[in-house]
Amino acid sequence: MEDHSNDVLTSVMHLPDDCLTIIFQWLDSSTDRESFGLTCRHWCNIQNMSRRSLQFQSSFTHNLASSSQTSLRIDSYHLHKLLTRFQHLHYLSLSGCTELPDLGLTPLHLYGSKLLSLHLDCCFGLTDNGLSLVATGCPSLMVINLSRCNITDVGLEALANGCPALKQINLSYCPLVSDSGLRALSQACHQLQTVKMSCCREINGIGLTGCSPTLAYIDAESCNLETKGIMGIVSGGGLEYLNVSGISCSIHEDGLAAIGSGFATRLKILNLRMCRTVGDHSIMAIAKGCPLLQEWNLALCHSVMISGWKSIGSNCKKLEKLHVNRCRNLSDHGLQALREGCKRLSVLYISKCCRLSSTAIELFKLYRGNVEIREEEIMCVGPDWTIR
Repeated sequence: MEDHSNDVLTSVMHLPDDCLTIIFQWLDSSTDRESFGLTCRHWCNIQNMSRRSLQFQSSFTHNLASSSQTSLRIDSYHLHKLLTRFQHLHYLSLSGCTELPDLGLTPLHLYGSKLLSLHLDCCFGLTDNGLSLVATGCPSLMVINLSRCNITDVGLEALANGCPALKQINLSYCPLVSDSGLRALSQACHQLQTVKMSCCREINGIGLTGCSPTLAYIDAESCNLETKGIMGIVSGGGLEYLNVSGISCSIHEDGLAAIGSGFATRLKILNLRMCRTVGDHSIMAIAKGCPLLQEWNLALCHSVMISGWKSIGSNCKKLEKLHVNRCRNLSDHGLQALREGCKRLSVLYISKCCRLSSTAIELFKLYRGNVEIREEEIMCVGPDWTIR
């Protein structure tokens, strides 16, 4: 007869922590993952230590233009409790926490070392002091969203020095940021890939001169760019997406020719919408100097004449999408040049071009039946480098 007196009863409750962690990570259902921590305090700790992402829902950031805006009341106490509970976060979003003060970010000194992505957009209480706390507490940070924050170049310099692994940064609608801050980022962050700086009126682009070749995505809509700034933006040689729509009139008709000067040979998507003064010289330089261009938005570019349209037709051999909505000087001959060239064109956005005849449009449809004609305006959609 076998002796079972020394057998020990075991259950799932006796599994070691590493096994429980693996079980938790394999749970697909969000309900199951949330219920996991309700089993006992030990399992709750496993759940807490396994969490990598924390995001608050804020109707302020998702409905910024609505009159029914609500903001999150997250203060230092709340954030300290959350970061004490979830100590291994890789992703943290405080978007829309409009009343969060600089001191609220103090817990990042203890628990921010593993953070890779931090979102502080619409945190109106954030200043350079808070950004300095981020810089010292989150040395592994790769993505940061600072849109609509009251930061200056001083804070950006601290961020650049403390977070050299930074790859993506959103500075859109930061009115106090200038080229000095951009220069600090481009010189210290050698892996920088994405810079969003739309509506930063103090930026002219010179701060990115000599930037890393990893910089592939720049959104500089409605900035006060200068000709030298355009050269600085493309100087890294790795640019694939560029949005300079609605830039200030300080760029004269030949000012954008720098895009085609030989540094932007990898450029695939270019948005020049509402660059009303861009002339044929710039268009011809870009068409010749950017051989990989796949999508080009020229909507409301009224100064493009027949020479520009002919150059696009002759040189843009890989162009797939072209926006020419409301271009006043796109004539029948210009459309003919596009029709006879641009062999890979698949979508043409065209409407309200006052000099175009219906006959020219019908001829285009007849000879280029493979090209989809769309009248609605759709903004250029960039690659998957956007910051959430």
